[in-house]
Amino acid sequence: MPPAFLTDLRSRMDMRFQFTTDGFRGYCDHHTSSGNVQDILGDICDYATETKHFKKDPHYNGRRKFFAPEIVNVTRKWRFGNPLMSEATTCHAERTNLSLRTFNRRFVRRTINFSKKLENHRYAVALFVAHFNFCRIHKSLNGKTPAMAARLTDHKWTVEELLPAET
Repeated sequence: MPPAFLTDLRSRMDMRFQFTTDGFRGYCDHHTSSGNVQDILGDICDYATETKHFKKDPHYNGRRKFFAPEIVNVTRKWRFGNPLMSEATTCHAERTNLSLRTFNRRFVRRTINFSKKLENHRYAVALFVAHFNFCRIHKSLNGKTPAMAARLTDHKWTVEELLPAET
């Protein structure tokens, strides 16, 4: 059975796109360019991987650290299609994940905000995504929201506009 994420992604795309992932084995085979991404998206995407190599900490004693290890180097690898290697990066996904964890405390363990019910977790994520795309100006988009850049709306929404909206 194909991975649900990749199958869902395929159903949402209506044109060729560039796709970059980390080296997770669920996406690609480490010895060849094939794997689940090629099996499911091979005819509609250009694919590359970005792998970050971290410095080993000689003082690590098996306990979790709460800070990021030092990056030694980053390896980008062509997998198939014609990906623009200068744009093959996972930084955008990592930045979005960090924003999600920062602005939605339900992803942070050891807090009273941690989601215990899946339904509440889904609502919190949906609210974050809507706010992030319709209400939050992004500097990289020259003062626009992602929804404005995608021409889904002509203005930055207020929270009051967002909350009564239905899908």
